[in-house]
Amino acid sequence: MRIRRILAAVFATAALAGLGLTGAATATAATAAATATPASVTPGECTDGGGKIDRSTPVLPTCRGGMYDGRTVD
Repeated sequence: MRIRRILAAVFATAALAGLGLTGAATATAATAAATATPASVTPGECTDGGGKIDRSTPVLPTCRGGMYDGRTVD
């Protein structure tokens, strides 16, 4: 009877440890996705980041200066 209790405790501990590891991996992946820089920015993001919209570029307007310097503006 004692062995069953010990085994149950070992399995429960292993299961909880596994959930903790997957939770940490999910949180890390979510943080990495949130901090990825976008290929293009909105006009508001450009100006909020300290830049100005340069509409003289041939294809798409470009953000000049600030945090998003050189990115296209959609």
